[in-house]
Amino acid sequence: MTLVVVTIVVASTILINFLRKEEIKRVDILVSALKFQQEVTPSLEVQELILKIYSSNNTIPMIVLDRDDRPMVHKNIPKEIENDPVQITLLAKKMAKSYPPIEIKIPDGNNQFVYYDNSRLLNDLRYSPFLLGFFILCYFLFSFWFLRTIKKTDEGYLWAGLAKETAHQIGTPLSSMIGWMEIMKLDNPDSEGVYEMEKDIERLRTISERFSKIGSVPELNDMNFNETIVENYNYLKTRISKKINFSLHLPTYTILVPHNKILMSWVIENLVKNAVDAMKGEGILDMSVFERNKNILIEVKDSGSGMTKQQARNAFKPGYSTKKRGWGLGLSLARRVIHEYHKGDIKISQTEVGKGSTFRITIKKA
Repeated sequence: MTLVVVTIVVASTILINFLRKEEIKRVDILVSALKFQQEVTPSLEVQELILKIYSSNNTIPMIVLDRDDRPMVHKNIPKEIENDPVQITLLAKKMAKSYPPIEIKIPDGNNQFVYYDNSRLLNDLRYSPFLLGFFILCYFLFSFWFLRTIKKTDEGYLWAGLAKETAHQIGTPLSSMIGWMEIMKLDNPDSEGVYEMEKDIERLRTISERFSKIGSVPELNDMNFNETIVENYNYLKTRISKKINFSLHLPTYTILVPHNKILMSWVIENLVKNAVDAMKGEGILDMSVFERNKNILIEVKDSGSGMTKQQARNAFKPGYSTKKRGWGLGLSLARRVIHEYHKGDIKISQTEVGKGSTFRITIKKA
């Protein structure tokens, strides 16, 4: 792409320089005719030829001044200054910055000076290579963006299809497990093990529903945000290491936020599990919910290994992971749930290597 743009700019520059030299040759011919007219008394035929040479110039601006800088003749200059000698003289001096004036020696000593400049067309063409290169560059950038967008869309459809197929595959053994659980409850209805297994099966059902919702627009109809957070906290607290001091801080009043409970719980679970992995099963994990302006903020803070700036920048990219196991999709899907479905924001608000990280979710309240 760069080679194409450079080639076009160089070729256009060569063409413009050629046209510029041709215009200078035309000026030289015209000046020679004027000199001849001043030095000798030409015949009628020669005068007609000189007049034709002078009349043929319809593009190149020219001004002839005497030795006292008074305008003698002018052509192809702006109409608004044609009758203003002062402005004509100023324009001639401006032309001298581009090309030195050509002196015509007169026998009586009142020499004349011819000032000229590029034609308007040539001046416009001087910028055309860069303008053309700019448009070509924009075209290639747009093509690159378009192809990348299509690729991302295809990848999105692929992941959505994989997620839905996973949900479908989980559904069959899950239904069987629910049936066996009912049989076990009949034999021993008060068993704590049966009760905990029932909660895990219910969790599997929730996970299956999460995957089935990927790629479709979920309904945001669960208003009591406190309830969603507490349910996730209670479930996760019993299933993480006892060496982790897990705490929750909620406002004393009810928070009303339009959200999808299943997907929001998925986001919270991903953040908590990432925090647990970062602490290697031991440390302090603090989850806080508070209100700021018209937004509700959820922060998950850990005392884990923290991240470098580069790791923090890449944390939400699909496939990126600092762990040896896993596909690196958890935070990417969490971001999609918050950004696309809840129109909110999720980011790493603070992180320091060796001191932990803080993830923050921001969503609008009802």
